[in-house]
Amino acid sequence: MTDDRKAAVPVWTLATGDVRVPAIAGNEPMTAERLAELRGVLAALAAAPIATLEVHPLPDKLDRSRGIPLDAASPLAQHLSQFITQTTRTSLTAARATAAGENLYRMVVPAKVAAQFGQGIVRPMASKAAAGGIHSALMNSTGIAANATFVPVGKAAAAGAVGGAGATAGVAAAGSAALTVAAPLVLMAVAVGVSAHADYKRQQAIEHITELLEQLHEQKLEEEHSELDGCRDAIDKATAILLDQGKLGVSLGLDSAVHAINTALGAADRRLARWQSALDKLPEGKSVEISTLAKSFPGVDEYGGMFRAHLELAALAIALKRRVVVLQAVEHAQDNPDNLFENFTRELKRDQQRLDELESSIAGVLERLSALELAGPQGLRPVFTTGEVDRLMRAANRIRKLGDGVTVNSRTTDVAIEIARSKDGSVVVFPALSA
Repeated sequence: MTDDRKAAVPVWTLATGDVRVPAIAGNEPMTAERLAELRGVLAALAAAPIATLEVHPLPDKLDRSRGIPLDAASPLAQHLSQFITQTTRTSLTAARATAAGENLYRMVVPAKVAAQFGQGIVRPMASKAAAGGIHSALMNSTGIAANATFVPVGKAAAAGAVGGAGATAGVAAAGSAALTVAAPLVLMAVAVGVSAHADYKRQQAIEHITELLEQLHEQKLEEEHSELDGCRDAIDKATAILLDQGKLGVSLGLDSAVHAINTALGAADRRLARWQSALDKLPEGKSVEISTLAKSFPGVDEYGGMFRAHLELAALAIALKRRVVVLQAVEHAQDNPDNLFENFTRELKRDQQRLDELESSIAGVLERLSALELAGPQGLRPVFTTGEVDRLMRAANRIRKLGDGVTVNSRTTDVAIEIARSKDGSVVVFPALSA
């Protein structure tokens, strides 16, 4: 959780409301483990969501292409700039750490708070050395250094409301722990980080679908894919407008995009019901012929196959819907600035539940499939041909791998949002990670 230079890392404790908790943080330097414990305790004791914000030197090599860029005039960039300006007036450690103007900020939201805006919205992601994962911006080739020294920054002025995103701004009540009240900063960081995470999942699904459809030559699936992929433009425009605190209009085409996404989710629900029904009909404790399985799961024993294309289309629809849900939550929060973060989490959680259930149910199907014992073709012949044996072994291996990386009803973990800030005040927000 630190850089190669192993310098002291300033850390602020941020609240989204004016709350009073025991002064347990203190002013002494702490380890990463102690910081994690502190987050958990504050989340348990405080009535309003609590987060921490660390500032690190900007890594030499940073892939900005996987994040969402926002210019210096955007609300998140302004919240962060104002926060830096005000806190460096009262903290020499913070002033030294931010003097270069280019830094990587890491906001961590505790698991208890993350659960408020959906269980499945951020899944644990490994590095690219493992299948399907991404590196944290703070990681290097040797991993994350474990001997960082985190220095609490207390008595800091807070980031005020910018551009109409009204919220309490200031230091929490006297006699409590040093909590900086910065609801707009936390809201915008979480919103952009979660949106970037969903877009990363969309990119993954697009890559897989394109490869599969090139093999299948299925016109209906091509049309379904094209309709879903066509939603991206409207979602990207709506994201840019909302993150600049504009108002959404019908000319964006977001309504038609949402309709297409909901249609795709409906198709995913129907396919899921057929898959579950087919699995329920299989005899318990007995091996299953490949041909029998392929009737309900076409191509399940092949490298591509229609079943896998259906899985990726469902993943694409879920990823797009998650981005839309974030946009709707931000819009509701901005319409009612008096309880900005509470509005955001309430709206987000309400619509996330259906997506979490769909994703978890699909994972359950894959888990059940991967556990099946396969049998070769039944007949009068006492032995199999070499080709039949080879096909059975390949099919068993591919079906068993369906369960790799599947997470069913995973517990919510801390969520980290990393923000690279340039000297001109512009920022790039990377996909939210399971911390």
